Amino acid sequence: MMNDKMTTVALQAYDRRHHLQPFTDYRQLHAKGARIITRAEGVYLWDSNGTRILDGMAGLWCVNVGYGRQELADVARRQMLDLPYYNSFFQTSHPPAIELSRLLAEVTPAGLNHVFYTNSGSEANDTVVRMVRRYWDLQDKPTKKIIISREHGYHGSTVAGASLCGMPHIHKQGDLPIPNIVHIEAPYWYFSGADLSPAEFGIKVAKALEIKINELGVDRVAAFIAEPIQGAGGVIIPPDTYWPEIQRICKQYDILLVVDEVICGFGRTGKWFGSDYFGLKPDLMPIAKGLSSGYVPIGGVMVGDRVADALIDKGGEFQHGFTYSGHPTACAVAAANIKILRDEKIVENVERETGPYLRKRWSELADHPLVGEARSAGFLGALELVKNKENKQTFQPEGKTGVLCREFCFDNGLVMRAVRDAMIVSPPLIITKSQIDELISIARKCLDMTAAQLGVA
Repeated sequence: MMNDKMTTVALQAYDRRHHLQPFTDYRQLHAKGARIITRAEGVYLWDSNGTRILDGMAGLWCVNVGYGRQELADVARRQMLDLPYYNSFFQTSHPPAIELSRLLAEVTPAGLNHVFYTNSGSEANDTVVRMVRRYWDLQDKPTKKIIISREHGYHGSTVAGASLCGMPHIHKQGDLPIPNIVHIEAPYWYFSGADLSPAEFGIKVAKALEIKINELGVDRVAAFIAEPIQGAGGVIIPPDTYWPEIQRICKQYDILLVVDEVICGFGRTGKWFGSDYFGLKPDLMPIAKGLSSGYVPIGGVMVGDRVADALIDKGGEFQHGFTYSGHPTACAVAAANIKILRDEKIVENVERETGPYLRKRWSELADHPLVGEARSAGFLGALELVKNKENKQTFQPEGKTGVLCREFCFDNGLVMRAVRDAMIVSPPLIITKSQIDELISIARKCLDMTAAQLGVA
């Protein structure tokens, strides 16, 4: 039986023997042993050796209200005693799901008045695929099946979610993507903008959607799915001209716009949603992560009125759902989490105070010899590590430098993630200015250590 007196070595041995972690090279992990995280509070983690670590990634982009919120634990306990579980199949509901649905309709963009619950962002995007195709069937347009996504996009790791992803290394495992999912260029100005200004590039790359629709045939294209800011693809922030052109194209060709808010939602950008940040009007909006601040697994799809009306008025039975859709305890915790974000004005503080401060401090790292670009929006940031800043020459093999820097960060008490050779952060929304200073200080130290290891002056 596990207990808090077990040594790190003993815990690692059991972990090695029985646990298969996600997105992990098991041979590498077993050679060195897992990092064992034992507790957390605020923006900090502690490992089994007692080392304190600043969590610059808020878990996996999700612990928005920070660790250790007693009121969320209390809500979970009360709900488990009252109604720990019941399903929402077969014309059934319960108060926690109803209350959370009401709150979500209040805080999400106008026109999103219904929610279909899942357990994760991956399941939410599987639901999107089913719902998009069901909608067009109900419109007597059954040939509209194709969903267009983007390179570097991340939409989950289930079969449909991973197919929507624009990541070749994921597609190589499992014969993906599945049929009727295609990809277009991402708005990655730093590496793809060439001699174009950001504004010019934004228009150019948005028009790739229009080109693809016409290439495939508008009678075959059902939807376009994209994150407001691409998260796991490397915190790719589109130029200001990008999203208005995308919305124009979707409206002109009557294509459903799916805005994946799994990462950007619930305050990450300094607005409640990335859709608010960019002025978007989604037809479908997958949510998860910050919905419960990661305290319990829950996700969902916010459903726009025209899609919901079709499902309700002429859809019959929607043959889709999960055992834990609208789980009472998860819904109760998520509702309490939204109230914390709202009542403590955490999102507003990110927009007005700490977000601009992080942007200022983050931009200072652009003077480092390794950093080709330091970009950020709200509480999302990326540093592009390059061999030559003048011509954007990258390190080879790709990804090795990012992993090196990431390991230096872990060893010095900071979680900062590597995507290719971009170092990214997404801290809890409750991080203070002094803690941001700490994050920047450790990040600069680790950049120095990486440069010294690589022999970069």
